[in-house]
Amino acid sequence: MSEQVSQKFVYDFTEGNKELKDLLGGKGANLAEMTNLGLPVPPGFVITTEACKVYLDSGDEPAELRDEVSAHLDVLEQKMGKKLGQPDDPLLVSVRSGAKFSMPGMMDTVLNIGLSDASVAGLAAQAGDERFAWDSYRRLLQMFGKTVMGVDGELFEEALDEVKRAKGAESDLGLDAADLQQIVESFKAIVLKEAGREFPQEPREQMDLAVRAVFESWNTDRAKLYRRQERIPGDLGTAVNICSMVFGNLGPDSGTGVAFTRDPATGHQGVYGDYLQNAQGEDVVAGIRNTVPLADLEGLDKASYDQLMQIMETLETHYKDLCDIEFTIERGHLWMLQTRVGKRTAAAAFRIATQLVDQGLIDEAEALQRVNGAQLAQLMFPRFEEAASSKRLGWGIAASPGAAVGKAVFDSYTAVKWSRSGEKVILIRRETNPDDLNGMIAAEGILTSRGGKTSHAAVVARGMGKTCVCGAEELEVDTKRRRMTAPGGIVIEEGDVVSIDGSSGKVYLGEVPVVPSPVVEYFEGRMHAGADDADELVQAVHRIMAYADRVRRLRVRANADNAEDANRARRFGAQGIGLCRTEHMFLGERRELVERLILADTDSERDEALGALLPLQKADFIELFESMDGLPVTVRLLDPPLHEFLPDITELSVRVALAESRKDANENDLRLLQAVHKLHEQNPMLGLRGVRLGLVIPGLFSMQVRAIAEAAAHRKDMKGDPRPEIMIPLVGTVQELEIVREEAEKVIAEVEAATGINLKLTLGTMIELPRAALTAGQIAEAAEFFSFGTNDLTQTVWGFSRDDVEASFFTAYLEKGIFGVSPFETIDRDGVGALIRSACEAGRAARPGLKLGVCGEHGGDPESVHFFHEVGLDYVSCSPFRIPVARLEAGRAAAAPTGNDSR
Repeated sequence: MSEQVSQKFVYDFTEGNKELKDLLGGKGANLAEMTNLGLPVPPGFVITTEACKVYLDSGDEPAELRDEVSAHLDVLEQKMGKKLGQPDDPLLVSVRSGAKFSMPGMMDTVLNIGLSDASVAGLAAQAGDERFAWDSYRRLLQMFGKTVMGVDGELFEEALDEVKRAKGAESDLGLDAADLQQIVESFKAIVLKEAGREFPQEPREQMDLAVRAVFESWNTDRAKLYRRQERIPGDLGTAVNICSMVFGNLGPDSGTGVAFTRDPATGHQGVYGDYLQNAQGEDVVAGIRNTVPLADLEGLDKASYDQLMQIMETLETHYKDLCDIEFTIERGHLWMLQTRVGKRTAAAAFRIATQLVDQGLIDEAEALQRVNGAQLAQLMFPRFEEAASSKRLGWGIAASPGAAVGKAVFDSYTAVKWSRSGEKVILIRRETNPDDLNGMIAAEGILTSRGGKTSHAAVVARGMGKTCVCGAEELEVDTKRRRMTAPGGIVIEEGDVVSIDGSSGKVYLGEVPVVPSPVVEYFEGRMHAGADDADELVQAVHRIMAYADRVRRLRVRANADNAEDANRARRFGAQGIGLCRTEHMFLGERRELVERLILADTDSERDEALGALLPLQKADFIELFESMDGLPVTVRLLDPPLHEFLPDITELSVRVALAESRKDANENDLRLLQAVHKLHEQNPMLGLRGVRLGLVIPGLFSMQVRAIAEAAAHRKDMKGDPRPEIMIPLVGTVQELEIVREEAEKVIAEVEAATGINLKLTLGTMIELPRAALTAGQIAEAAEFFSFGTNDLTQTVWGFSRDDVEASFFTAYLEKGIFGVSPFETIDRDGVGALIRSACEAGRAARPGLKLGVCGEHGGDPESVHFFHEVGLDYVSCSPFRIPVARLEAGRAAAAPTGNDSR
């Protein structure tokens, strides 16, 4: 309690500055900054976020807050030469929210505090405008009634509309003072009926109640939802800004507007913004009249326009960034009501950052902090033309960004067939599985009616840079009849054209025009960073990426399983392959060979299957090592959940039962069913897979190691420089690794002896089980590198099946604030991250120089990259299309000042 007594809860605008956002909120800190710069800011003061926290924690404001507010109100009244709400010439104030991070429209504001039955006539006399005074009173009653007293806002709108209809007025501007006085009486009656008390006539009571309402608006449902979406901490609280009112609705020499020091859409310099004559700020937002371009202000009020241009230049130079400004002109006098660093598109962010470097306002390190990986990702995906209008069929989860157009197909075979004939297709499924991979590769985009951001379709699509919309539940997919039904009975048959937007989750009927990304063309080497205007964005991206690459410590590798992906990854700047999933090499026609291997009863059957697989694997690795020559390639030995390579037990059982009923049972099917029953697992993700499979099936891992070693020897013999790293998956104890390592070293020695080539292969493991992380010191004795498999590590730490939980309860967890973001999207620092940190420390303590990397989905997530830099990993690995994002974020992590808020 003693700490509260000594704490200062109220600051005059003259006492703060822009560095005090934690305490004064963004709006208050910037109003204080502008005041200190000598700009025309209406006098006022700020109640701090600390006062809000006390109120939210205790249910009551700090004991000393009232006295502090009274003292600052006295000072404000002295400056203005009038008292709050005095009858003859009332001081009116606004009460506005203002959190550290901008939350537009999420929290409450009340204007015209101080107006009452006693002071409305005084305001009319002061302004020489009776209509203006009654309109201001009407606005106060409407905002105060809804925000502070909890009255349904629709009731006010209905009463207002009723008067307008009776008057034949199309808008509020068609109402005169008498009409507005009638509305005021109507509004007061609504407040009394709905709130159970009269509208407070005492000005200070109005202000105090409005302050409490702003505090409470921090925890409204819409504010909490917005914070979760924007990853804003829930314990920050909001400041409250109390500012003397200025009015833009006092005639043609008054008005209100919004200005930007640069175009927030493109980043280009110029005069950007909107102005509305004879209006208050809320009129601009409500859209009751059309605004005019800011440039038109020059002809309406040149003195104010010139002053505004000078202030805009002052603010941009001072903040060294694009500024978003709100202003009001009251009878020819310009007032600054707000400024903040403006939100901007991704393209504008890159352009502005490099422009400011060229102007000498910031250096390259600061420019790197002004952009982020999410913005770069937006620039890399094609998008639909904004002006295009099409019939929307439905809305799902935006799983993988981009814009894709094609003919609807409902199975992978058709997708591949039509694609080979030159058709662009959209693969539509209820959900995808590994057998759909060929169709997914062939398709322009993937649409599923089930699943979420971590479903098979989403994860694979992101890895391929393929547009994907998942979980469009309102769309009924019938794969047997090859059709999809949308709300309203709209039926999409196979061959009908659809368009999907992976950035918004929207699904359209017909073709929506697509705009290609020049940034991808640049990364692919098809466009060079020239200096002409057409390449301005590419030039900006090139400059910032070049600096990020110079300063980053983390290397960036690719998750790639074939030469095509490896070549693309290398063009995108990959410094090797951090994860080659060998099970992806056995889908399609090769799946039968793996099935034969798993179900083999005898050594000869097993050897025959292994013998058939060896040359196929060797050929795959030769291609991969050639694509990545001179760079490391981490090959993960076979790690499939067993069920992915076995016949479906239900389908097989039905087939056998039908055959038996016809008395023509197939002996092979009967034998196969027995084997599948024997190997059937309730939870295949935690069953016979990874190192366990290699230990149970003799010769499996030896065959793969031999294929890797022989491919490396072949490449060396061709004067190449292959650098394979063999990774053992799903290790839980060092004994597993020791057995496989001994077997692998024996095979490698045999290949070296046969070829006369010293291969220098390294062997390591994935850390993807909690036990592996907890015993990392022991495991490091037998491993030359660790690669953290954060997908499985997240599953096993949380006890989640990622194939199931997103559809079942993740939405509820996100809504309730249990998750700010899915732990499969961004690394869980406190749980999974703590295991990674301790495993790094223990591993390097046991083996100094142990190479550390990550190859889960998190390797391409911007926030996660910062964590991996922090814990000392050597590299991250991600899908080819995420490589530029990871490079950028690795640079940002290295260049970030201590304590920088990467959010």
